[in-house]
Amino acid sequence: MHALLIIDLQNDFCEGGALAVAGGSEIVAGINALAGQFDAVVLTQDWHPAGHSSFASTHAGHAPYDMIEMPYGQQVLWPDHCIQGTEGGAFHPLLETDRADIIIRKGYNPAIDSYSAFFENDHKTPTGLEGYLRTRGGTEVTLVGLALDFCVNYSAVDAAQLGFKVNVRKDLCRAIDLNGSLAEAEKAMKGAGVRFD
Repeated sequence: MHALLIIDLQNDFCEGGALAVAGGSEIVAGINALAGQFDAVVLTQDWHPAGHSSFASTHAGHAPYDMIEMPYGQQVLWPDHCIQGTEGGAFHPLLETDRADIIIRKGYNPAIDSYSAFFENDHKTPTGLEGYLRTRGGTEVTLVGLALDFCVNYSAVDAAQLGFKVNVRKDLCRAIDLNGSLAEAEKAMKGAGVRFD
């Protein structure tokens, strides 16, 4: 079974959003067109409670995009984004969500961020996606969405390390590129055996 993972195609990551990725909304139509070619479609949704520990606003004296040390490692501090139940946390209005077999919400634990569709940022706490794919007979995943250098990257590397065949459609992703993060992410994905389509 080959699954399409549509990563975090939410309003706050698109133009006008709290953590907008340049060109985010440009990929929606292409993703909608692609989705019908897969055995399963998985949507991921960044789903933070207000006051999440990854928000710069919860750390006095820090600004968005500062780096701090958390118990699980280095953490970028982000602008408040994708808060549960808000318009910013909702999927892009043109994304055809009815195709999705399952929605994986991540980042809802206030003490830890979660970039990957498979694990929280401690790289140990699972989201349940691996088990879902395995019980469906999944062997291969293709990833699209936002942002290429963070949540797509972490999800792709984890999928490869879990033994899935992994493809990333770069044409249907967009990146933040924070201090060279895009080049680092592409290197990490290639090193894990991810294929770019």
